[in-house]
Amino acid sequence: MSDGFSARRAERVGLVPPAARLDVQDPLLLALAAAGSCAYRWNIGSDELSWSPNAAMLMGAPGEESIKSGRNFASLLDPGNVTSRFETVVRSASRDMGEGVAFRIEYMLRPQGRSAPESVWLEDHGRWFAGPDGKPAQVLGVVRRIDERQKREQSLRYLGNFDPLTGMMNRGRFTESLGEIIAASKSAGSSAGLLLIAIANIKSINEAYGFATAEETIVAIARRLRHVLRQGDTIARFSGSKFAVLLNNCTDQDLEPVSERFLAAARDSMIDTLRGPVWAMLAIGGLTLPLNGKNPSEALAHAEEALNEARRTHTDRAVFFRSNPEREAFRISNSKAGADIIDTLKADRFCLAYQPIVDSGTGEAAMHEVLLRMRQQDNSIASASHLVPVAERLGIIRLIDDKVTSLTLEALSISPEASLTFNLSGITATDPRWFNQIIDRIAAYGSMADRLVVEITESAALQDLTQISHFIDRLKELGCRVAIDDFGAGYTSFRNLRDLNVDLVKLDGGFCVGLSQNRDNQFFVRTLLDLARRAGLKTVAEWVESEEDASLLREWGADYMQGFLFGKAENELPWAPGPARIHTRAFERAVKVSDFLTVGEPPAINRRRS
Repeated sequence: MSDGFSARRAERVGLVPPAARLDVQDPLLLALAAAGSCAYRWNIGSDELSWSPNAAMLMGAPGEESIKSGRNFASLLDPGNVTSRFETVVRSASRDMGEGVAFRIEYMLRPQGRSAPESVWLEDHGRWFAGPDGKPAQVLGVVRRIDERQKREQSLRYLGNFDPLTGMMNRGRFTESLGEIIAASKSAGSSAGLLLIAIANIKSINEAYGFATAEETIVAIARRLRHVLRQGDTIARFSGSKFAVLLNNCTDQDLEPVSERFLAAARDSMIDTLRGPVWAMLAIGGLTLPLNGKNPSEALAHAEEALNEARRTHTDRAVFFRSNPEREAFRISNSKAGADIIDTLKADRFCLAYQPIVDSGTGEAAMHEVLLRMRQQDNSIASASHLVPVAERLGIIRLIDDKVTSLTLEALSISPEASLTFNLSGITATDPRWFNQIIDRIAAYGSMADRLVVEITESAALQDLTQISHFIDRLKELGCRVAIDDFGAGYTSFRNLRDLNVDLVKLDGGFCVGLSQNRDNQFFVRTLLDLARRAGLKTVAEWVESEEDASLLREWGADYMQGFLFGKAENELPWAPGPARIHTRAFERAVKVSDFLTVGEPPAINRRRS
């Protein structure tokens, strides 16, 4: 070859054996060798197997004699191979239509004999051609070494089935095994068990020692769990610091002692790590199969539920899932309510009702609180108060808050004489991504902000004082007033109220309803009103339903009052076209309240959103 790539150079780089007589004018044969491949022709009738000169060296065979026939070559194939050239070609059901029949297979070869440890992986592809009888007569093909590819594929197969940190089965493979054991249990009428085991204090270990120590802990716990595993049971690293165990032939009665053995494995001794001794605490959620899990998805969901319950305490604990009709009915109700909320939002069927908040001195409406309503399919209006707790649980209360804000601002824009208050959930008020959207929406309405009061519940204010304070400051910059709602329920200090820079305090209605009949509540309400006055805060008493209660509140200095005594929530705009339609019976006569003072408890209901 003029470019200097001669047979001698091919020998130096190991492409062909020195004894091979390779035609230096045959660049295709050199290219085949360069690609780590060799060619062959197999005469099936005579079993003669002819190879290109580099075959023996390529495959690591001791010499050409060991691979000169199909029978000799077959004797070197690993017994564990799924297929072979003989199976693929000689026993082929395909027909040669004149162009030969293509094939491609992979197999392991033991070039030094089946008892020797050396092995190579080969990819064998080519075509076989039929003789006059239509049966395979001759094969032409190419063999290529694929050891590196096989290693990569084996590594990927391992990673696809096993966890590299602990060597345990991984989640995907475990889920397959779970499906198999559920099917087997159903077929045999037997029972099996499923446990999810979590290192309950892994977060504390991460924070105290770092992630490297947490990994050491996971590995150590994996070793301990495996050590106490019953023979025939299966364990996997399910995720992070969580393990999953399949228990064969396990009944409800077996779950507790088996779980206790796993708990004890972690509890009984500290774990030695590079950072020092660490104590790990486990939580376990378990159930029996197939009774409590008819498929892998259902079984794992129920086990997670039990595990979450086990993690609620600060001790190691096992909780076992049991079917609960009330819980299922509750979830179905949540699901339906969630769907109703989304449907109502999409159909734009939410609307507002308006309840007056009166000035204690004049009895006239000073402002109105907006309450959520929904227009039903028959065009009737119904309360939406039952949807609010569900929306908070499902995380979609932000959508409702956004809608209520829009409707309130629209009402202000068409009624220059109106002053409105609306309640914002703590979830929205402490989420900057959403409260910024509320801020932008209010800012778009400009000067109307000074006729708007945003109410934030006391419990929400306690959750995140930093975020709430920032939100309130933004509202005040726009000209809004801010009220703390349900004050007294969470016992927020007045110092916090001053730090939050609020304008109004709305006393929790549970302390105000039936006030004239409850001495304990009288002392509490009077104290709150006095403290608020000293702090320079205006007060609103909610749930006022009797003239006797109103007189007490007025006497003690409540600035505003709200409740059925002064008017229920109405869907029409109550301030237009005439004066506010409110009841003023509470101001028509003075009532001696001493005759009504008895001890009682406030009702455990919330009428504010009715």
